[in-house]
Amino acid sequence: MPRCPWATTEPTITYHDNEWGVPVHDDQRLFEFLILEGAQAGLSWITILKKRRNYRKAFDGFRAEKIVRYGARDVRRLLGDDGIVRNRLKIAAAIENAKMFLAVRKEFGTFDAYLWRFVGGKPIQNCWRRMTDVPARTAESDAMSRDLVQRGFKFVGSTICYALMQATGMVNDHLVTCPRHAELGGVRDRK
Repeated sequence: MPRCPWATTEPTITYHDNEWGVPVHDDQRLFEFLILEGAQAGLSWITILKKRRNYRKAFDGFRAEKIVRYGARDVRRLLGDDGIVRNRLKIAAAIENAKMFLAVRKEFGTFDAYLWRFVGGKPIQNCWRRMTDVPARTAESDAMSRDLVQRGFKFVGSTICYALMQATGMVNDHLVTCPRHAELGGVRDRK
C-alpha cells in the first residue's frame, strides 16, 4: 500500500514513516513542534524539516528555560542565522511562547496534560480516503487555538494547531490506504 501522497521525497518520507501521527507526550518535543509549526506559517513543511537540525541548535535544543532568557543579542543572532526562518515576528513569538509554555506547565503540571485535554487524552482516529478529505482545522484545533491565544501564545491559529495535532499524534490523519494509519491505531476502512 502507498504512504500518504505528500511524503514523496526526503526528508518527508522519513518524517512520515517515523514521526508524523505518532503520539508525543514529552513536553520538550511538544514545545519543539509548537515552535516549528509556528515557523512554518506561510511556508512549506519541507522547508522547516530541512532546517529542523539548525532550529534545535539555534534555539538551545528547544529548552524553554533557556529561551525565556533570550535578549536583544540573541534576537540579532537568530536574525542572522540563515539555518532558520529569519522572521522577526516568528523569533519573538518563539521567545514569548517559551514564557507561556512554562506558565502552562506550572498550571497543569505538564504541557502534555494541557494539550492532550483538547482531544480527551487520546488520539482521534480519522478515516480519510483522499488528502482533499483532510481538514485544515477542526473544532478541537479551534478550541486549542482560542485557549493558547488567551494565554498569550503567538502564531497559534487554528490551522497551525491542527498541524501540531497531526504532527504529535493527537489525530491520526494518515489516509486509510497508508500502512501507518493502521499501525497508529486506525481501523481499516472496508470500502
